[in-house]
Amino acid sequence: MEQNNGHWRGFVPYGLAAFLIGMVGGFSTVLGPAFVQDLGIAYNNTTWTALSQAMSTAACAPILGKVGDVIGRRTTLLLGIGVFTLGNVLSALANSLIFMMAARFVVGIGTAALAPVIMAYIVTRFPKDQIAKGFSVYMLISSASVIFGPTLGGLMVSAYGWRAMIWLCAAICVSVFVVCLFTTGKEAPQNRNRQPFDGWGAVLVLIFFSLMLCVPSFGQNFGWASPAFLGVLVASLLSLTVLLAVERKVGNPILPGGFMKRRAFILSVLALFLTQGLMQANMTNTIIFVNYTQPANSAISGYAISVMYLGMSLGAVLVGPLADRFEPKLVLIGSFLLTGIGCGILLLFSTATSALMLMAALGILGFGLGGNGTIFMKVALSGLSQQEAGAGTGTYGLFRDLAAPFGVAVFVPLFTNQVTGRIGEGAAEAAAAVQAVHTLAVAELLCVAVGIGVVCFLPGIYKRGEVR
Repeated sequence: MEQNNGHWRGFVPYGLAAFLIGMVGGFSTVLGPAFVQDLGIAYNNTTWTALSQAMSTAACAPILGKVGDVIGRRTTLLLGIGVFTLGNVLSALANSLIFMMAARFVVGIGTAALAPVIMAYIVTRFPKDQIAKGFSVYMLISSASVIFGPTLGGLMVSAYGWRAMIWLCAAICVSVFVVCLFTTGKEAPQNRNRQPFDGWGAVLVLIFFSLMLCVPSFGQNFGWASPAFLGVLVASLLSLTVLLAVERKVGNPILPGGFMKRRAFILSVLALFLTQGLMQANMTNTIIFVNYTQPANSAISGYAISVMYLGMSLGAVLVGPLADRFEPKLVLIGSFLLTGIGCGILLLFSTATSALMLMAALGILGFGLGGNGTIFMKVALSGLSQQEAGAGTGTYGLFRDLAAPFGVAVFVPLFTNQVTGRIGEGAAEAAAAVQAVHTLAVAELLCVAVGIGVVCFLPGIYKRGEVR
């Protein structure tokens, strides 16, 4: 373990990688709606651009986390930034929905390489009584770097088009790569896991979790009895069966079973699925809601999303470190209540919703999510060994990142399909959007309530942050 402030100095390139993901992610929040509008296709196609990136971000996280254990964090960090850059270049060149989906898939692969090595560094290099603080800084960087992205991205799209915005993202990627190349130290030999790599497990993990993410989207968009939905459902179940059979026979599996069986991991993941997915879904739905109700003032959605990330930053830095000092369950319940208040404000939305109300809803939601996201990392990842840090953080990253696309796959179609359905029944666009967002709020409040119940069953935490 590095002493004094050595762990903070070594964190610099990993912090820059977190900044890169957040900054480019902030700009990209306005990409989907702008892209489908440019192509002249329905807004519900934003589901597919978001889903393609979410699939690779989530499914590749445990695979590339394990790769980081094998080839070292420094190499994985630089490769991840390179792939992330390539994905943004391809996005800027996209001229069809299929092309853009492929490009965003590549962006997700880069993200999946970066997130596990950042978390693994914190778990293994920070003192145990500073891990929550390390995760708070990570969340602060990730959230704060996004704050101005939606607003500036919206302005750039309005002034110069979405392609210019993505080319700017690619330039930021190149700059960060150069800086990280010269600031990352040499990899210590003991940081690497020399056990054989589980290649078949990696393939099956990618197939199963990609298919699993498609299940709710296909059901919402094609119908729960459609051949497309049933085909994806059957294929996902078959791939899961094969994955479990293969992983039981492997000495060094992609998914570490012992780590995943812990109650702290299972309950944290369940609570994340119920709530953390609200973030990405509400960002997309807010843009679409404003486009339907106030098309002449669409920039206000960017302001609201920026305030949400500001709230996440404040939640991470103000609430997250409390997990090093107090019982995390109590802190989590408080942050969940704030999340519920943010969702509840959606019930007050109307055809003339003010920018202030939009910002209040997303800002309070973000504050709660920033706090509980940080604490869940502390609870779920405590106790990882040096050799399993990449695999463990990658596995946690898989389920954490599944939460966001799960929210997109469930809540975005829930909103957009209700809007289009009510318009088809003769309702005005603005009125249909208001009715749909109220239904969305009720569904999200139910998720928050169940999430609070799950938190009550988390294992107790010692004073210095050790899981019992």
